Amino acid sequence: MEALARASVTVCPFVRSQSVKALRQISLVEQAKACPFAGTALTVREYSSSSNVRKASAVPLSTFKSDATGHYSLTGKQLAEDQVTVNPAFAAEKGSNESLFDYSGFLSSELHKKRQDKSYRYFNNINRLAHEFPRAHLAEEQKKVTVWCANDYLGMGNNQKVLDAMKETLDTYGAGAGGTRNIAGHNQHAIRLEAELAALHKHEASLVFSSCFVANDAVLSLMGQKMKDLVIFSDELNHASMIQGIRNSRAKKEIWKHNDLADLERRLAQYPKSTPKLIAFESVYSMCGSVAPIEAICDLADKYGALTFLDEVHAVGMYGPHGAGVAEHLDFEEHLRAGINNIRADSVMNRIDMVTGTLGKAYGVVGGYITGKRDMIDWFRSYAAGFIFTTSLPPAVMAGASVSIRHQRATISDRVAQQKNTRYVKSNMSDLGLPVIPNPSHIVPVLVGNARDARLASDMLLQKHNIYVQAINFPTVPIGQERLRITATPGHGPEFANELIDAVDSVFKELDLPRVSDWAASGGLCGVGSSEAQIDANVWTDAQLKLTDKDLNPNVIEPEIAPNVVSSGVPL
Repeated sequence: MEALARASVTVCPFVRSQSVKALRQISLVEQAKACPFAGTALTVREYSSSSNVRKASAVPLSTFKSDATGHYSLTGKQLAEDQVTVNPAFAAEKGSNESLFDYSGFLSSELHKKRQDKSYRYFNNINRLAHEFPRAHLAEEQKKVTVWCANDYLGMGNNQKVLDAMKETLDTYGAGAGGTRNIAGHNQHAIRLEAELAALHKHEASLVFSSCFVANDAVLSLMGQKMKDLVIFSDELNHASMIQGIRNSRAKKEIWKHNDLADLERRLAQYPKSTPKLIAFESVYSMCGSVAPIEAICDLADKYGALTFLDEVHAVGMYGPHGAGVAEHLDFEEHLRAGINNIRADSVMNRIDMVTGTLGKAYGVVGGYITGKRDMIDWFRSYAAGFIFTTSLPPAVMAGASVSIRHQRATISDRVAQQKNTRYVKSNMSDLGLPVIPNPSHIVPVLVGNARDARLASDMLLQKHNIYVQAINFPTVPIGQERLRITATPGHGPEFANELIDAVDSVFKELDLPRVSDWAASGGLCGVGSSEAQIDANVWTDAQLKLTDKDLNPNVIEPEIAPNVVSSGVPL
């Protein structure tokens, strides 16, 4: 206040007209309240200093008057003693009880927490070699390692047919799509890819997104926002993209225990049949390798009037005679005989209302998609913000994806080799007492049990054994269930597998990590060392693993596939 008074001597007509003696005899504060400038500043200061509420105390700039030149009466120099800015609105802040938010402190604290609980993530510099995969090099090209944790499950990211298609398309059509599909991104490559995807899942239509995370988020959020009173039933182990979409949907949700049909039915039965419902789940859960009881979930959906939303991200390319996923695999023999043709209407694949999948794992490129009934896909195309406002995939990527899907439709031998290599690793690790979490799929999760040891094991495999296996910790898996997640490809034959098994065994010995017997002694965890753990039979049967490409219907080899009408819009 004293600094304000001193500055007022030079600018305020009232103060200049009074003697020092007179000023001492009056209440300067009370007189100043009548001043257009000082009165406003004092009012703001009184408010901010008396308030205990953490709200902003500045007033709008329109409160203050400027002269004809647009400058305020007080200069920066005149206000310098009070350490305020030229704008008098901020003078009020100096005397408030408030302090600025400590952004830097907040960020430092959050990062410190990650480091303290050992879940802070370090990214290794892994450069996959197109003509040597599963080999890659580190930052230095001469430092080679073997990759054992890629989601490029079939090595299609290095397939020569895919590379050739992408190179040719890149040279002809350039690097990018030019914008969103609605503006500049619709082209023959999108039309062809969506036709391939619809034919793969034997659905009426499909829609391609920039990723499956975006697809899941966009579709689930749209359904909840647009479908009044929708209730979404979500498996507790669903992927973060589905959780995000359900959260953004603002719909009522029911979280059911993982693969627990009794719990799901109990929750479904709480709602009238007239209430719209959606059951959202995955086919293969990527961190534990469990597989959903898809057919039984479809039965419950029919019984209680629910739609089904199936995420086949970790199953497309990997299951079924043509790589359409677990839903296709459940009617394996029929689809094998039919090839690209449809089968009965009540097949598992036909009973699923929506399937989402990725082009970035078994198909080796990038992108996501959804398939389903024509009107449903057209609705997503017309309303889903994650599709409308996102730049389209580049033409070269879509061309590569189409070739990859066509190749895998006619190449069962890759899936067979991948499954055999997976079984070899699981069997030999189990013989050594290494704690492989039991499951019927292609995922090989090795339980460690804490973030620190998981990180150390991963580092030791890389630094001492030239093997890259990433540690998986919270929030991807619960705290206390940290693990190494191993995945084989058709290229990880016995020679590579033996190197991995010996290295993991050595690391477990050196770090004294718990094995199956140790987990059994403490009651078991994640199915490891638990006598009550139910181990399902492998999805791929021994008989199916004897099939070759010659056993496929010839109609799957370079078939003619008509475009989806939805891709370009349905004419009236």
